[in-house]
Amino acid sequence: MAVELDISQFIKPTIEKKVGYVALIGRPNSGKSTFINALIDEKVSAVSSKPQTTQKTIRGIYNDIDSQIIFFDTPGIHESKEDLNIIINSQAETSLNDADVIVRFIDLSRQRGEEEEKIGELLKWIKKPVILVYSKSDLKHATEARKDAISISSRNKNGFQKLLATIKKSLPIGPLFYDEDYYTDQDMETRIREIIREKIFQNLGEELPYDVLVDIDNLEEENGMIKALVMLYVAKDSQKNILIGKNGVVLQNIGKLARVELEKILEKKVFILLRVKTMSKWNKNPNVLKKYFG
Repeated sequence: MAVELDISQFIKPTIEKKVGYVALIGRPNSGKSTFINALIDEKVSAVSSKPQTTQKTIRGIYNDIDSQIIFFDTPGIHESKEDLNIIINSQAETSLNDADVIVRFIDLSRQRGEEEEKIGELLKWIKKPVILVYSKSDLKHATEARKDAISISSRNKNGFQKLLATIKKSLPIGPLFYDEDYYTDQDMETRIREIIREKIFQNLGEELPYDVLVDIDNLEEENGMIKALVMLYVAKDSQKNILIGKNGVVLQNIGKLARVELEKILEKKVFILLRVKTMSKWNKNPNVLKKYFG
């Protein structure tokens, strides 16, 4: 006699919430990456005081009781005719097309300029909801925000709930795109590269970080330890000594800070071996730019 098996108890029910993609757009250092990290309470995006720390669009996944919002942390829109910067700008523009909602960040602590005008021109052609956000509202020298904008502070999370509620109004209800315990879809290589880039920006002067390409040459996990051989390519021979520092002090400090940060994020022991090489004018080489930023 055949016995029918009830498999319904083994089928995971489909969860539906307010779900969608939200692109954060703004000029460099307008607070997009800091907002993502504060909202999700995890280190998702690299942050430094220097502009253009974010060079590729990073996804941060926010989950709460009634929503799953995938934020695109886009590179800051800026004026430049350099090949690398043109590609970086194009990533931000592509994210606008992929998103359901756009959140425009304006830094209250700075005067507006050509970059804000460029963003305004971009958004004229966007037929999607655009939410205006004024960031860094906690700073003493912040100017007064417009009444049609939402003021936020990533330091104390003021304005976060108002912003989330406004975003949710424009999102459809549907199945989740990711498991609810995901907060980013970055693979381990990307996470390691981004943290090392962050430490390079934090340790070097104004110009050199933009000429350093971070590449994972080898990555393996053995006995609970993550081991990474990382190549740091500079565009000119003269930049090698600056990146390495006297007696290797600068390079050692970058590696140490990256290791400490990654061990917190990955919750595993991490060993990083950094090597510096010259890849002449890599930031003007179309094949290299396509491989790493395309």
